[in-house]
Amino acid sequence: MELFTGWANAGLPALFLASFLAATILPFSSEALLAAMALGPWGTLPLLLTASIGNTLGGITNYGLGRWIPEGRLMRRLRVDPGKAERWHVLVRRHGSWCALLCWLPVVGDPIAIALGLFRARLWPVLLLMFIGKAARYAVVIAVLRGMAWPL
Repeated sequence: MELFTGWANAGLPALFLASFLAATILPFSSEALLAAMALGPWGTLPLLLTASIGNTLGGITNYGLGRWIPEGRLMRRLRVDPGKAERWHVLVRRHGSWCALLCWLPVVGDPIAIALGLFRARLWPVLLLMFIGKAARYAVVIAVLRGMAWPL
């Protein structure tokens, strides 16, 4: 926990960076830092917005990777089984941008964001729904730590 205390001392910019990195394909967690900061002097709304915006921008980075890298090259690079790729394609076709609500999930959240970009889901709905999903997760973390019914 001392590691996160050091980051927490760096304040909201550190939370933004941690939240951004946690939403990319890098193995990183922002919840521990948010938890350390939620027990400190920071206001609920600044914590919630900073973590949510940083994490959403990280998720949109994954979306951009999916959109930018040609499908065949990305699938080969990530060693994705063609059958699994087709299941992701069907998921995005069936549910579209609504899948972005699940980008906060551990393990599958990053692939969902990449698939949304890869299969050309519309950016603005993805951005909005991704933000809502990620903000809801962070709101729950803050509410639990601060013992609130709703953290705003």
